[in-house]
Amino acid sequence: MAEITTIARPYAKAAFEFALEQKAVESWAEMLNFAALVSENETMQPLLSGSVASGKLAELFIGVCGEQINEQAQNLLKVMAENGRLVVLPAVAQQFVELQREYAKEVEAQIVSATELTSEQLQALSVSLEKRLARKVKLNCSIDTSLIAGVIITAGDLVIDGSVRGKVSRLSDTLQS
Repeated sequence: MAEITTIARPYAKAAFEFALEQKAVESWAEMLNFAALVSENETMQPLLSGSVASGKLAELFIGVCGEQINEQAQNLLKVMAENGRLVVLPAVAQQFVELQREYAKEVEAQIVSATELTSEQLQALSVSLEKRLARKVKLNCSIDTSLIAGVIITAGDLVIDGSVRGKVSRLSDTLQS
């Protein structure tokens, strides 16, 4: 996993910097996502393993992507094919989106609650998280009744466990030590 991230990072960074320079970040995100989907296709997977020459693979891959990618994205795919790196396209697309969010000062927060939260509660959580993280926050909410009550918030490295289950677990740990 770490190796794939390490391999994908320079491609994602180069693509993002180019897209930023061209004021085409959204279209690049779409193109990379499409190319990543093509690379994950079960028919395409065996070809990415090195059984096809890099020039032929690049030509084939670009042909499959068709009009969904522009000339500059085709150049990126050619370079990746020459280096045997088309298999990491999903990681490149993912890191591109992370760079995009970082640039836009956005973060996704996962909110897991015991019951459905009201719009007022969600608004208060959003405002509080935006203040704490100094970023725009996009909330992704889900329900887990095993929490008993409360919420667990995860945003990047930050984890806030305000659930009753979490509090009981911490109390139990404290009493046992």
